[in-house]
Amino acid sequence: MSSTPRNIEASGARFGPGLRVKGEVSGEENLQIDGALEGSVHLEHHRVTVGAGAQVNADIVAREVVVYGQVRGNLQASDRIEIKKDGSVIGDLTTARIVIEDGAYFKGSIEIERAEPVGEAHKTDRPLAGSS
Repeated sequence: MSSTPRNIEASGARFGPGLRVKGEVSGEENLQIDGALEGSVHLEHHRVTVGAGAQVNADIVAREVVVYGQVRGNLQASDRIEIKKDGSVIGDLTTARIVIEDGAYFKGSIEIERAEPVGEAHKTDRPLAGSS
């Protein structure tokens, strides 16, 4: 029995364990990967879950990435990355939040992206018009 919760991706697409996919995956819904995938995954505003039996050789860009299986590639998540206890990631991680459970395997670097403080995004070094 798989350690991936059955309802984790109740709404979204799923690559079953019997599928092997090569190429670029993009779209506008959550994705559950239980098979083999090679290439790239770009689901910027959605969650990508790598199931316990999955073999992924791809860079992944998503809002959230949860790894139960094996990933060889860089992960970039705007919200968070989770590597579960039996998960394995070889690659660099870029995210705002990270969870690596005891027993998980990780080899690579981690970059934590901080949100810019409110009001800092539009600050410039130029004086405002009319001020001295």
